[in-house]
Amino acid sequence: MTNPAWLTIAEASESIRRRDLSPVELTEACIRRIETLDPQISAVVTLTGERAMEDACRAESELANGRWRGPMHGIPFGLKDIYDTAGIRTAGQSRIAMDNVPAQNAAAVDRLSAAGAILLGKLTTHEFARSGPAFDLPWPPARNPWDPTRVPGGSSSGSAAAVAAGFLPAAPRNDPRRSVPRRSPARAGAGSPPAPPGPAPGGPLRSPAALCGVVGLKPSYGRVSRRGVMPNAFSLDHCGPMTWCVEDCAIVLGAIAGADHLDPTSAQRPVPDYRAALFDGIKGLRVGAIRHFWTDERPASPAICDAMEDAIEILRGLGAVVEEARLRPIAHYNAVKIALGETEVYAVHQPNLVARLDEFGIDFQKRIVAACLIGTPAYVQAQRERRRMIAGMKAVFERCDVLLTATVARTAAAFGRPSRPPAWTEPGMTAPFNVLGLPALSLCNGFDADGLPLGMQIVGRPFDEATVLRVAHAYEAATPWRSRRPALVEGTPPAPVGPPPEQPAGSGTDRSTRNFVDTMLARAGLSPSDAVRGAACAAAPALLQAMGSLPRDHAFSDEPAAVFGFATASGKPRP
Repeated sequence: MTNPAWLTIAEASESIRRRDLSPVELTEACIRRIETLDPQISAVVTLTGERAMEDACRAESELANGRWRGPMHGIPFGLKDIYDTAGIRTAGQSRIAMDNVPAQNAAAVDRLSAAGAILLGKLTTHEFARSGPAFDLPWPPARNPWDPTRVPGGSSSGSAAAVAAGFLPAAPRNDPRRSVPRRSPARAGAGSPPAPPGPAPGGPLRSPAALCGVVGLKPSYGRVSRRGVMPNAFSLDHCGPMTWCVEDCAIVLGAIAGADHLDPTSAQRPVPDYRAALFDGIKGLRVGAIRHFWTDERPASPAICDAMEDAIEILRGLGAVVEEARLRPIAHYNAVKIALGETEVYAVHQPNLVARLDEFGIDFQKRIVAACLIGTPAYVQAQRERRRMIAGMKAVFERCDVLLTATVARTAAAFGRPSRPPAWTEPGMTAPFNVLGLPALSLCNGFDADGLPLGMQIVGRPFDEATVLRVAHAYEAATPWRSRRPALVEGTPPAPVGPPPEQPAGSGTDRSTRNFVDTMLARAGLSPSDAVRGAACAAAPALLQAMGSLPRDHAFSDEPAAVFGFATASGKPRP
């Protein structure tokens, strides 16, 4: 048998159930792989090896006594270091929370434990899952296993890197149903520039999934409890699985999804058998390709554009009906996302920003301090506009069963490249679906000429993760991409990487803007360094332009979508 660490969850689970593989063997193989290879990619913050082996022995005993809890029983998993774990530090990659040892698990952790899964450890993220990669934090940033001199994306950087590197029980499918010819390498990204380092806006799961070539699913808002997870932006936060293949994603989602009366945003919806529907095929399903996202508004590299066109033809070959679909411009969704996300994350950290600003990493400071420029009217108008956007999707899904677009516009960038301005000037293709609260999955749809993975998104109706997974699985089974893995060699020293050179910021800002920024900083009780103040001045024009673009034509009594629900057939909101 192959190294157990290379098995998918589905394969490992079946082997464990048949008693061909023990949870102890599987856990030992994963720990050994982490210990020998993680120095190259820094995906793991805390390895809980001793505890994992105890849990593996317990799982093995249960299975020997005929107690099988389901497909996650005896399967190791890792957690982004923002999920509370009882007795194990949850620091969010920040020195602010270095002493945070929760007394209880997050809801998702309890559900995985109840399913018999085995915690291997905590995984690297950006500081408080917000801004990075950064080199001035207590732990180094994660690297991309396909090329450790490149970023893995964020904020689930360590999660994506660990799955791609085979640290967790997920591995390639070696039996694609058919091979798909690719376009020539000359058309597949040769000469296309890499993106700058840093997280793509609105896609902390899907962006790193795309850059690391794994599967990342953002479920519908409310499908998975967020209780016990460090908050980022309350009205935008989602929890979801990241795995090597789509079937594994369905298995993990089935374990963590479900109502939680202690999470006020949790949806009271039954959880279907996501895995059962995977193999039904997609003949007759209507796929709406949002081509204007990746061709016009966020022009993607030639490799990504070619891969998207190939994916459309593959889906058609599988029997789907693929036609053009149009949504609002990305910038419209991005303005709403900025007003909500930046304001909410600022509010979460405001006490520590006033009292302990210098203890945050410089990247985090530069990103979050600018949020004090967003006023209350912009926040409320954005919530009103969000409700309008959600209502507008009813007509789109009357014509389409799922939507299709690229995940990112470029492959993984090299560390050390000068950073572009933050997300408010570079709207991404993941942001619309955070604002809309829709289930959205990213999966690998090829590789560029440098061997870096590409990614595409499949988006579904509210709470219709089953159809999203079904389409993704059909595409994955028809393509050879899961037969390819990063080539990490034991004993290779970590590649030397570092932050981009410090760029002078704000020097070209006019005096009135600088005065406005200084006034807002003073009102907020913030005394940032010159570099952080300069970053706020540099961000102000684009940030204020985005806030000014929010519609002001709402009726006097129009409600905001503060904690929203999707409408039922009767038109009444349903949580």
